[in-house]
Amino acid sequence: MKLSFQPVAAVALATVLLGGCNAFDRLGRIGEKPELSPIENPLSAPSYRPVSLPMPPPQVAERMPNSLWRAGARTFFKDLRATRVGDILTVVINLNESGTLANSSTRTRTTSEADSITTLFGFEHQFKHFLSDQATNTPSVALAGKTSNAGTGAIARTEAVNLRLAALITQVLPNGNLVLDGHQEVRVNFELRELRLLGVIRPEDIAPDNTISYDQIAEARVSYGGRGQMDDVQQPRYGSQLLDILLPF
Repeated sequence: MKLSFQPVAAVALATVLLGGCNAFDRLGRIGEKPELSPIENPLSAPSYRPVSLPMPPPQVAERMPNSLWRAGARTFFKDLRATRVGDILTVVINLNESGTLANSSTRTRTTSEADSITTLFGFEHQFKHFLSDQATNTPSVALAGKTSNAGTGAIARTEAVNLRLAALITQVLPNGNLVLDGHQEVRVNFELRELRLLGVIRPEDIAPDNTISYDQIAEARVSYGGRGQMDDVQQPRYGSQLLDILLPF
């Protein structure tokens, strides 16, 4: 049997070419600081998707011409909190989480079965014509099996993110809830830190100082990472990643 290495060679060549492109790009940025992303309209980003959630039935506002209060108003004066598309509010993120999970399981199973055939519709007398002299007319079948499995696992994690982020309102849902999109980049020397936040909030949860806490954001998506020299050192080389994918052991 002849084994063809063409598919494997094609995959390896494609990976080397892709890794080479990344290497050439890094060579062109030697001695340069990571570039900041330009300020763009979040609605024009290729990854932007409008949020669609179940909405309650619309309510018709009752008009009261002689009342000092306006439907939806929170004060006698103009409300300076963010309520419209394009408004900005501050998100306070105090994320301190820790979790520990331990699990242990053991399973053992033992089976045994023995069968014998003494009569078989009278054909047992014909077995002597096909079997040797040591064989008997009472064949038997014996089965035995034993299985034992044991597993132990443990997970311990700690996460802490404490900062403030100005987010932009990109959408007002039919029930009045607001969709947030916040993006922040900070460059220190040759390392770029990037923070991204997405979520849905209620206007009623916005504090008078135009801030909102992280735990009041529904469908929150927080991404905190970066790129630069430190990130390059922490990432395995593309050759190691290729071997980690292809090698079965």
